[in-house]
Amino acid sequence: MDTTPHNQPPAGKNVQKVRSLFLSDIHLGSRACRAAELLDFLKGYEASNIFLLGDIVDFWAMSRSLYWPPEHNTVVQKFLKKARHHVHVYLIPGNHDEALREYVGNSFGDITLLRDHVHTAADGRRYALLHGDEYDQVTTYHRWVSVLGDAAYGLLVHLNRLLSLIRRKIGVRGHWSLADYAKRNVLRAVSFISDFETSVVRNIRKRGLDGVVCGHIHTPVIKTIDGLTYMNCGDWVDSCTAIVEHFDGRMQLVRWIKPDMNTQAIAVPIAEVPLA
Repeated sequence: MDTTPHNQPPAGKNVQKVRSLFLSDIHLGSRACRAAELLDFLKGYEASNIFLLGDIVDFWAMSRSLYWPPEHNTVVQKFLKKARHHVHVYLIPGNHDEALREYVGNSFGDITLLRDHVHTAADGRRYALLHGDEYDQVTTYHRWVSVLGDAAYGLLVHLNRLLSLIRRKIGVRGHWSLADYAKRNVLRAVSFISDFETSVVRNIRKRGLDGVVCGHIHTPVIKTIDGLTYMNCGDWVDSCTAIVEHFDGRMQLVRWIKPDMNTQAIAVPIAEVPLA
């Protein structure tokens, strides 16, 4: 698949040109989706390729209650517009939008649906692109537990919004997430994340690839596991993170963050894969 850069119009003020953007777990249709922040983030980048790695639309949430505000529609229109204007846009469905897997191989509004993909970065390294739910034993074999966990996670996200507002009002800077804290400090959650990451990397090694970019567990990270590069995009309900590929092949994890009440949001690099 051709993922070489296209000729694009000159970037506007404060717009950064990059080779690829990798986004996952946007959860459009969910009340937890931070669509406004995502729209601001997209204004800051011009990318030749955009890979949407699953759970872009949350059909699980929409089955409980229909929720689709104007900002969610604007996100969809933004991706469609980019696809019409010479940006390669690909969608790999996840478990929350698994109904779209029936249409893999087709294109909708110039957005191509894939089951998974091997992306060759500008420096020649090859990365598997996937959502990741197939490596989650809970999602695969105990869906009701997964649905219950999804509801609990949503509650943590809503509580975290209240805490974040209080932190900003009293002048406490920096990003802190209650949901992320729970995932990193509750023993079972830590074990689950570790098992997931190890399982993904084990499969990538069998395929002879250099690494993986995925989503699903809402834990943004770039790390080396057994000599291979594991990258997780995070999400747009809590962390507001994405993976960015620069034109030299550097892969960077960035967080879209508003430092305080009186400043504009910015993309803050929090990890990266250095050049080979």
